[in-house]
Amino acid sequence: MDQRLAIRLALSGTTFLVFVVAAFGALSFPLLDRLEQFAYDARLRLTATLLPDSRVVIVDIDEASIAQVGRWPWSRDRVALLVEQLTDRYQVAAVGFDMVFAEPDDRRDIELLDALAAGPLKDDERFKQTYAELKPSLATDLRFAQALAGRKVALGYVFQQQGAGGAGLARGGLPRPVIAVGADTSKLEYIEAAGYTGNLAELQSAASSGGFFDNPRPDDDQSFRRMPLLQRYQGAVYESLSLATLRLALGSPPLGFEFAPDATPDNINLEGLTLGERRVPVDDELAMWIPFRGGRGSFPYVPAADVLRGVADAEILRGAIVLVGTTAPGLQDLRATPLEPDYPGVELHANVISAVLDQRYLARPAWVSSLHAAILLASTIVVTFCALRLSIGASVMVIGLWFSFGTAVNLWFWMRAGLVVPMASPIAFVIVLFFLHSIYGYFVEERRFRKVSSQFGNYLAPQLVAEMAQQSESYTFEGQTREMTVLFSDARDFTSTSERLSPQALSEYMNSYLTAMTSAIQAQRGTIDKYIGDAIMAFWGAPVADPQHARQAVLAGIEMAATAERLNTEFAARGWPAIHIGIGISTGEMRVGDMGSSFRRQYTVMGDAVNLGSRLEGLTKEYGVVVLVGETTVTAVPDIAFMELDRVRVKGRATPVAISTPLGLREGLDKGLRQEAGRHAAALAAYRAQRWDDAESGFFGIFQSSVWSGGKAVSRLFLDRIAHFRSAPPATDWDGVFTFLTK
Repeated sequence: MDQRLAIRLALSGTTFLVFVVAAFGALSFPLLDRLEQFAYDARLRLTATLLPDSRVVIVDIDEASIAQVGRWPWSRDRVALLVEQLTDRYQVAAVGFDMVFAEPDDRRDIELLDALAAGPLKDDERFKQTYAELKPSLATDLRFAQALAGRKVALGYVFQQQGAGGAGLARGGLPRPVIAVGADTSKLEYIEAAGYTGNLAELQSAASSGGFFDNPRPDDDQSFRRMPLLQRYQGAVYESLSLATLRLALGSPPLGFEFAPDATPDNINLEGLTLGERRVPVDDELAMWIPFRGGRGSFPYVPAADVLRGVADAEILRGAIVLVGTTAPGLQDLRATPLEPDYPGVELHANVISAVLDQRYLARPAWVSSLHAAILLASTIVVTFCALRLSIGASVMVIGLWFSFGTAVNLWFWMRAGLVVPMASPIAFVIVLFFLHSIYGYFVEERRFRKVSSQFGNYLAPQLVAEMAQQSESYTFEGQTREMTVLFSDARDFTSTSERLSPQALSEYMNSYLTAMTSAIQAQRGTIDKYIGDAIMAFWGAPVADPQHARQAVLAGIEMAATAERLNTEFAARGWPAIHIGIGISTGEMRVGDMGSSFRRQYTVMGDAVNLGSRLEGLTKEYGVVVLVGETTVTAVPDIAFMELDRVRVKGRATPVAISTPLGLREGLDKGLRQEAGRHAAALAAYRAQRWDDAESGFFGIFQSSVWSGGKAVSRLFLDRIAHFRSAPPATDWDGVFTFLTK
């Protein structure tokens, strides 16, 4: 594994581990938690658009009711009448009071009258008679207790938490717990209460049930997103007001617990509560995510004064579950929620009841953490792939698509399965990881790119420089021996051309020519070795290894020939002379590296195969063709068709070599070219066998009907040689090789 890949993987792996540890709750990042809350609230606002639920009704002690009945708190006989009206007249399913009756309503008045009866007015028979008649009507708490008896009413109370005001205080009475002291052996992590403020004992004992309406688990932004359904106090477990009221309405179904199949005594893995056949998913604190139906007013409101006067709409109340609460601003029963900053507290309980009735929940079971980790792993793979393989622009596009896909899947989980799958964490993870890779790429790999570019930028196409920068440690200036392919190109009669142009025009002429030729070479991944006036030297196979070096070089040569023809059209339009080039290509073992003197060095190639390429370029003038290649190159490129022109000994090289010119890719090669190549091969075989008549006839036929540009020049050359050998036959050991004595 190269160093770059190792660093990238380490960067991704470390970031992944940090976020996974946070996903399982072992680490906490306040900013990330806040972003997750924001994402949760956004999804809730997007989907909380249900119609109002008429099964749950709020009997509201609103400002109008207070104006009609009197300031709050009302006397208990008024509250007793409210209960009687709701249960007897309007026949509601159950009533829950989102308030606590902790203080006696009538104690002060009765104590004053008792003091008068025992003191200054003890001998006043008229007072004593009147007091005896009035005293029962002044016992309003008793009146309220009598109204509660036998009716489905749950009274609210408040638990106090450790460290809060009132902790340790036990005031009033508590309802019967849903799990008695000592009966709970499940090791569940209940919220532990340290004290309570309850209703008067006589009231609570008369009521059918009771439930706490405090919510000790707002999030750190003080917004209420969850509601505990159970709390524990001194070993006994008590239910919330919403749960107690709902159970009364449903006929008091048994309360149970639902554990995961793999639960053990040491790993409880609680998944939910059960109310008979109904299931309520909860978290490890026995709290339920509140699936809000919508904003304020998601449930019907009935003024309490209308109920007292018997003028409320009976159709709204009949059979409904009623919660008695207040929206009067002065009574301060408003809560911050994801939907509104001032949300009626009584509607929190209404939303819980409505959700259980609908079996419509938001839940985050324990296995969601594993799903979260899987999402982070997939994101790691996507971002790391982008960092290793794609450009910044392509990476942004791919990551944008990944965000869109992830958001769609997350919303599907939310809307279809009711699962609260983290959204902000994966998004933040991708952004952080992409940022880290970008920083690494800018400060480390960009420096590597600049280094490689400074070394090879003058020789290579930009895409090859970028490719080398990916693994810069694999490339070096040190000398190496490799099989490579070299190309030499030269312009014909350039001296006469330069004499016909002004210096400025000549500069433009050469710039146009060299730019076009260089583009053709670099398009085939070639390395520019040097420019020598109008000549170009290039090679393939270094510094970037290329198993297709011979093929790339031949294709470059073909393209250079075609480019020269296009240039001549442009040059003619500008009044410039045409340019004619010759190209020699040779494949073989070469020495490549940084070579030269202590004064000047250059990354170049040397060797016999290099010298042969230079000689082949010179021979293009003799044969009248644009491109000549050696036999090693022909063998290395089977998918390109060649026409073998001759076997020669070049100056400075004793070993003969077959020279050919490329015709094009075999697939789709012109039929006429294919036939002419066969005719040339037959004539060449007759020539080498010294069958001069057959050879002459063959080459003369080609001369007359050649279909390619070099045909006439090549056939004329052989016709001249045949005429020479007729008058001066070659030696008896002649091998058909023509020896050139000049370069």
